[in-house]
Amino acid sequence: MTVASERPEPGRASGGRDDAAGADLESLRRTDLESLHNALVQVRRVIVGQDHMVERLLAALLARGHCLLEGVPGVAKTLAASTLATVVGGTFARVQFTPDLVPSDIVGTRVYHPGTERFDVELGPVFVNFLLADEINRAPAKVQSALLEVMAERQVTLAGRTHPLPRPFVVLATQNPIESEGVYPLPEVQRDRFLFRVRVAHPSAHEELEILHRMSVRPPVPEPVLDPGRLLRLQDMAEEVSVHQLVADYVVRLVMATRMPAEYGLAELAETIEIGVSPRATLGLIAAGRALALLRGRDYLLPDDVRDVAVDVMAHRLMLTFDALADEIDPAEVVRRILQVVPPPLVVWNRERR
Repeated sequence: MTVASERPEPGRASGGRDDAAGADLESLRRTDLESLHNALVQVRRVIVGQDHMVERLLAALLARGHCLLEGVPGVAKTLAASTLATVVGGTFARVQFTPDLVPSDIVGTRVYHPGTERFDVELGPVFVNFLLADEINRAPAKVQSALLEVMAERQVTLAGRTHPLPRPFVVLATQNPIESEGVYPLPEVQRDRFLFRVRVAHPSAHEELEILHRMSVRPPVPEPVLDPGRLLRLQDMAEEVSVHQLVADYVVRLVMATRMPAEYGLAELAETIEIGVSPRATLGLIAAGRALALLRGRDYLLPDDVRDVAVDVMAHRLMLTFDALADEIDPAEVVRRILQVVPPPLVVWNRERR
């Protein structure tokens, strides 16, 4: 399916003062985009390889989404999250999740002060711009449940009062998929709150040698490039990335293929998928695709952007049948099969017409 479409153009101002204001706004946009790419360079000064993980972390920030990094120990999950927080600026807190953690340790609690004979609310470490939830699957169910309101509504309710979190707010979580001692698997409702689940693999031999050279003497220190205000503007720019109707329709077809696979030529998956992905996946595919398009220097969304983020957005939201789990079927492979069968549209932007 091929459709030629005029590329949406931003409105043009008329008049001297309006032209000057438009030029200043365009200059500000260019400066913000340059800072975004400089931030990517700063992160890669510290993190060797792992380009997929670094790109997804920045895309999650632009899409106002949370990111779950999954991998064995020592593959730079925590280092990547803390480095990104340093480069972007703003406030940062790291919480090491353990089995004895309680909800008040992260969201806050009421504290009685004998001198004033009153209770005051002490806010927890989640009241920052960037929260690193290290080894999140080590926390018990009560703590994980306390994060649901934090991640979805970006607020905390304590003593009958609602306390909004600072903007921007992003949770960067890590987990080790191979451990079973003292581990509480994340429930489906919490996995659904994460925009991405990114699997972090071991580095290659070439990257391992570069890690040895770069980190064994004096590790590089990242420099702050962005700030919360600039990040908020970049998030607004990501939301303004144009989405063609055919691309939106493609996103919906991908999602519906997980719920009614037989109707989309995937009858073999009917015995594999128990419950398809939620509407958060639909919104997540668009938001993540827009962020990726902005990172790649475009103000319009292509089907390839959607395909690139589909596994990271959809796989952790799929619920497989008991037989599929017993056969150790990987949800990521299910999503890749859907991408093979559901055809993308071919959208050609008309750049000549202005």
